[in-house]
Amino acid sequence: MFHWRADILPGVSAAFTDASAGNLALHVGDDPARVMERRSRLEESMGAAPRSLRFMNQVHGTTVALMDEDSPVPEADAMVSQGIPLAVMVADCIPVLLAGESANGPVLAAVHAGRPGTANGVLPAAVEAMESLGASRVRAWLGPSICGACYEVPAALREEVAAKVPATWSTTSWGTPGLDLPAGARSQLKAAGVEVAYSGPCTLETDTLFSYRRNRNTGRFAGLVWCHD
Repeated sequence: MFHWRADILPGVSAAFTDASAGNLALHVGDDPARVMERRSRLEESMGAAPRSLRFMNQVHGTTVALMDEDSPVPEADAMVSQGIPLAVMVADCIPVLLAGESANGPVLAAVHAGRPGTANGVLPAAVEAMESLGASRVRAWLGPSICGACYEVPAALREEVAAKVPATWSTTSWGTPGLDLPAGARSQLKAAGVEVAYSGPCTLETDTLFSYRRNRNTGRFAGLVWCHD
């Protein structure tokens, strides 16, 4: 079920699922009842309370939602909470999990960092929101995503994105223009004073993970961050 899982702070865990957990998204044509059943099994495996895991409607923007127990499902690409379990779904974009400490306990974030979000600064916005809640010593875990050697884009798009985030400039392994979103994310986090503690493999090159570039009729795996006893 989990591609990677670790305790990242005292009482805080992070994980990235793999294809064996099944599709966790409601927007890709799957049976909603089956998706909700998978989410329930996931919560059970995490040790989280039923229906406590918060998902978002991801739109490739830069909106950061501050979440509590009563928050509705946000239209956003980042969520920040003080202990509420958070999830981000991807199939080539970067699922970024962040955690920091505050006087009121852990501050958590889950971020969907695709091409538009990376270019427009969704990660710095999430870090800023965490710091507004008093978070310090923030660290980041970058889940599996398409790598710079595999993410081919038109030359004009490479120019456009790299003008905003120079570290994204890449060339694919077959010599065409590419974008390295993980490198761009790491550069933005470094500029924000955030240490990257983990960076996952390429989704396109890893058969046990969903990849939209490999198969457009694919599911979504999840990045998860949550508190526990």
